[in-house]
Amino acid sequence: MSAPTAPLLRFITAGSVDDGKSTLIGRLLYDSKALLADQAAKLDQTAQNGQAPDFASLTDGLAAEREQGITIDVAYRYFSTPKRKFIIADTPGHEQYTRNMVTGASTADAAIILVDATRVNFNSGEPVLLPQTKRHSAILKLLGCPNIIVAVNKLDLLGFDEHKYLAITQAYQTLAQHIGLEADIHFLPISALNGDNIVDISPNTPWHTGLALLPLLESLPVARRNTDHQPAYFSVQRVARQDGSSSDDFRGYQGRLEAGRLKTGDEVRILPNNKTARIAEIYKPNGKSDSAQAGDVLTLTLDSDIDVSRGDSIVSADNPLIPQQNFQAALCWFDETPLNLRRKYLLKQGAKTTGVKISEIAYVWDVHTLSHVQSAQQLNLNDIGNVSLKTQQPLNATAYTENPATGAFILIDEATNHTVAAGMIRGANHESTFEI
Repeated sequence: MSAPTAPLLRFITAGSVDDGKSTLIGRLLYDSKALLADQAAKLDQTAQNGQAPDFASLTDGLAAEREQGITIDVAYRYFSTPKRKFIIADTPGHEQYTRNMVTGASTADAAIILVDATRVNFNSGEPVLLPQTKRHSAILKLLGCPNIIVAVNKLDLLGFDEHKYLAITQAYQTLAQHIGLEADIHFLPISALNGDNIVDISPNTPWHTGLALLPLLESLPVARRNTDHQPAYFSVQRVARQDGSSSDDFRGYQGRLEAGRLKTGDEVRILPNNKTARIAEIYKPNGKSDSAQAGDVLTLTLDSDIDVSRGDSIVSADNPLIPQQNFQAALCWFDETPLNLRRKYLLKQGAKTTGVKISEIAYVWDVHTLSHVQSAQQLNLNDIGNVSLKTQQPLNATAYTENPATGAFILIDEATNHTVAAGMIRGANHESTFEI
């Protein structure tokens, strides 16, 4: 077997509850021979006893998931083919666990959105997609997922009706256009339980001219955001000391270079105090280096003693970034207690945590009508909205569309310590038009 040549692909399954996400992943692992011998034998034994194989059990690892028949947590699975390596995140479809779907989608190169063809409402003539399908699509839009596969599942229960399949794909194209989804979208008719169009093209869909799921996944490009060309941005996660009583005391600043390049001798600014220094030494996990690029995990030393703490940033001298306190952001609300404009919250962005005041809810996105609800006073569980906020301390951040590492944050309820929302910065001082 030759070594995989395509880059690693991280993908998730998304959609509404009971659309067949866990079954799809189980069938994909089974048909691609990516299961352990005892797992495959157990499924084969089930089939020999005349029962339908429980493919969902391969990913639903929690006892509560198996008891309730729903996915609660994100289940990660690794497998490979001769052409590519994969990391799968099987994410929950239930509204209560939308926050876990956001976690899985935040690092995905692609998403498979399952649509249960038997649950699409055709009563009004035009098919109506389920709310969670719309919500997950909006989240993928906000996160900038570059590839989306819309897998219309359970078509075997509709006799592989091509007309209903095409009507569903048209309904999704209308949704994608309405929310401004910029991903490359692929459509696929499948039966996850029976394996139609999962690894091989099914004879039940002679009208389908595209690839089966696995070959399609093997062919998808991995479009990483290239931040090498941006001004250098390094967030300090830890200050490393070796011997504080020694005359040649070592003080290193550890973290990851989120954008740009650095080399020894470069002049840098420390934010938020705006002091300047030069890079004295750069250490990578395998030793000292003369330079670093975006994505590298580093320990930096400076040529002068400057007060640098966890949560501060080291940026190149030409980086125009100015710490700001006023932002607009898109929020995905995770908590059962609604967003209250009078309540105190903490904002955690990278290694920095500061108090934040939500000053205004610009609008809430209505998942049913695909419209904006103006003059909203709160965000409820699973709502997606745009807000204006002011941080207690200046924040070194950029718009999420420029760099997710510096544009993403979470909100924490100061009273309960619950993570109540995930946010994506649109811009400072109302500069951006990033929205649903």
